[in-house]
Amino acid sequence: MALSDLNPVERNEEGIAAVLGILKQQLGERFQTGQAIRSQHAHTTTYIPTQAPDGVAFPETTAEVQEIVRACAAHRVPVIAFGVGSSLEGHTNAPGGGISVDTSRMNRILSVNPQDLDCTVEPGVTREDLNRHLRDTGLFFPIDPGANASLGGMAATRASGTNAVRYGTMRENVLSLTAVMADGETVTTGKRAKKSSAGYDLTRLLVGSEGTLGIITSLTLKLQGIPQAISGGVCPFPSVEAACNAVIATIQMGIPVARIELVNALQMRAMKNYSKLDYPESPCLFVEFHGSDAGVAEQAETFGMIAEENGGGPFLWTSVAEERTKLWKARHDAYWASLTLRPGAKGLSTDVCVPISRFAECVTETEADIAEMGLIAPIVGHAGDGNFHVLVLMDVNDPNDIALSEKFVARLNLRAIAMDGTCTGEHGIGQGKIGFLRSELGHGVDIMRSIKQALDPQNIMNPGKILPAVGWIGRG
Repeated sequence: MALSDLNPVERNEEGIAAVLGILKQQLGERFQTGQAIRSQHAHTTTYIPTQAPDGVAFPETTAEVQEIVRACAAHRVPVIAFGVGSSLEGHTNAPGGGISVDTSRMNRILSVNPQDLDCTVEPGVTREDLNRHLRDTGLFFPIDPGANASLGGMAATRASGTNAVRYGTMRENVLSLTAVMADGETVTTGKRAKKSSAGYDLTRLLVGSEGTLGIITSLTLKLQGIPQAISGGVCPFPSVEAACNAVIATIQMGIPVARIELVNALQMRAMKNYSKLDYPESPCLFVEFHGSDAGVAEQAETFGMIAEENGGGPFLWTSVAEERTKLWKARHDAYWASLTLRPGAKGLSTDVCVPISRFAECVTETEADIAEMGLIAPIVGHAGDGNFHVLVLMDVNDPNDIALSEKFVARLNLRAIAMDGTCTGEHGIGQGKIGFLRSELGHGVDIMRSIKQALDPQNIMNPGKILPAVGWIGRG
């Protein structure tokens, strides 16, 4: 089924023309309508076709975001928030045209409170920028989705990544935020207190809403102390099942593992060749521990024994920073390594998440599905929380290849849901997974639609994402 069939968004030509004139007058050179820059602000890092906005605004303050949204609201024109464009399910596309709001110039770190272990930043600050700023404080922000994403975008998509097994996702690490809503008014969802029972949890409502309810203009984030010591390494296993059993045992024993990543045999082959690693072409776990010198050594030794009991090993670990950096760079370069398995192909990156008791079963069945369908599709996974990614390599110019890849992704999504899991652990719904949300949440989709209609009755905030047809832009 085409994306336009799942959630059509009608263009409002008259309203768009009016808003283009208003924003050009308000923002001058900070409002651009050239084809190249518009295409860049709709690009996706997957195969979903580009749907460009009609203009790109570069606000520098919350007040300017308000002006943009008010102009769009007055003329019923879509408004799409944009961070760095690293999302994977078509989140930044503009199916009904409209205005892309690029927050990259809202990149100030507003405050750091070391004693309270928190900070407040604007949405255009990237996670690497923040951690460079924090380095001398002895603190760091732990959420690492791989890409150097903007923190506003990470909150909007409820991002997580390799550290989530210990530090959680963006959901647990955003204390409060400020957002401009569909009527141009701002809302601040909380204070800096570590907990609150004051009314509805508006922070969690907006975290993960993918820009469909409001545009985030500041965030207050939890910080962590930089560990005294870090150890980590790679451990091979004879099968995916054996590796997953080792993960379950590690979690059940309460070992405070910071990262525990599954790489299947095909992915390991690609990473060996691309990153020049000297490991077997078998399923492997990349593992890391944070703590004291004695603590990380003890944790590494205990994990090595668990791995051996499950047929794995040897677990080669190190506390030398340069050696660990090489390992995790290889893990973060898995996407680029995978592309070498089918030169000329592009990747359809998808993810699901299941209870860790079903993780081995889900990965094993998925590998069998890949083989049966004749696909080239390596797997990596955040094994500690049951989340894994599949990169399907396909010829985007071959309709049959696209159809086969989409069939595989559909089967994967439904398999995860049937195992009491989710069709997306961290990529989000966007456009790409709209068709699976009701299978997962049932009547919950109708509740979401009611919230969307109450907060954005004209459906101008990133329309065509998350929810099947809510209403069309341009209808008065």
